[in-house]
Amino acid sequence: MSVQPEKLIIATRASRLALWQAEFVQAKLQALYPACRVELLTMTTRGDQILDRTLSKVGGKGLFVKELETALLDGRADLAVHSLKDVPMDLGSPFQLAVVMDRADPRDAFVSNKYEKLADLPEGAVVGTSSLRRESQIRANFPHLVVKPLRGNLDTRLGKLDKGEYDAIILAAAGLQRLGLQERIRSCLSVQDSLPAAGQGALGIEILESRPDLLAALQPLSCPETLACVMAERAVSSFLGGSCQVPLAAHAVINGTTLDIKAFVALPDGTKVLRAQRSGPVEQAEQLGLDVAKELHQAGADKILATLLNN
Repeated sequence: MSVQPEKLIIATRASRLALWQAEFVQAKLQALYPACRVELLTMTTRGDQILDRTLSKVGGKGLFVKELETALLDGRADLAVHSLKDVPMDLGSPFQLAVVMDRADPRDAFVSNKYEKLADLPEGAVVGTSSLRRESQIRANFPHLVVKPLRGNLDTRLGKLDKGEYDAIILAAAGLQRLGLQERIRSCLSVQDSLPAAGQGALGIEILESRPDLLAALQPLSCPETLACVMAERAVSSFLGGSCQVPLAAHAVINGTTLDIKAFVALPDGTKVLRAQRSGPVEQAEQLGLDVAKELHQAGADKILATLLNN
């Protein structure tokens, strides 16, 4: 390969999961470019600091990337590694999503010390989640359960469960698996029961648009299939103004040369859930996502969004 970087600095959040993700990318780059020094710049973001309120009330998932982007802008870092579901849909100039890596398990995981699955929880049992997307699906399918907010990093959330503050919590399966905590997963929710967030399970690498050299150097880490799926998913979310304030899900899979995408928009209490799906050629991934979003919009998603954003 013509591009041989001499030194690369990766900006990352300081949480254990974020560090795992950055170290994973660091190891991949070190293997690609043995002569390159790949270092980490660890940072604490606003999203990590504000733990007493839900993300939808304090500015959304973008709180997890702003400080990392500042490090890119002022030259302290060359690239930033994110859980793709935390990357804002309106990511624009001067930043770009350079790489989407091979996706891990996209499902939500059911974690409990007493029960095997959501259906086993008795009436009034308390389920913790930080996501309106998860909350709306739990409330729609299990209206007898009590859903309460759950913030903090992975270890903090598990600690709250172990102290008895919750009967069960819902987390991303990929995060638990990456940290070697798969034994905490009692069961995984099917994508039919809990449709994942756009980009869930995938890692994204963000750089500045002014670094075509870096864009070229990072391409061996890209997964074309995951990228196509994620483009479709993010198109849904982008068209519908997806944010932490909106219970919205979009999940795509590829079967041969066909991409299948499913999406939904809901009220947080689960009383109204709109669903749509499309199938088509993989090369039309983004258009398929837009078509699904438009179908949801025509079915009344605009009214749901207006209700939520005016609250």
